[in-house]
Amino acid sequence: MFFDFVMNQFGEEHLFTVFFIVNYILAAIAYKLGFARKISILKSIIVYILLAIGVFLLNIMFIVLPTVWARSPLPMTESLVIICLILGIYRFRLYLQRKSN
Repeated sequence: MFFDFVMNQFGEEHLFTVFFIVNYILAAIAYKLGFARKISILKSIIVYILLAIGVFLLNIMFIVLPTVWARSPLPMTESLVIICLILGIYRFRLYLQRKSN
């Protein structure tokens, strides 16, 4: 679904870049909503650099390789959107519960 949209809008030459940027932003949001703790700036920079490396590798495995092998890519971006929505709902409900107590 999202793959077809990106292919129609940007073409094959920008496929990896668009997916990397979108997936990195969604992964950073998911990290911040679900797993982030208060850490120093240097540690935070290291975490986000490692997150970028991980998203780069996942893009190769889940998007580029299946399209090279003439199969449809796996729904990585769609999964990250669902993860962000669920974590956002969880954080909102946690906020409401803490506010009422």
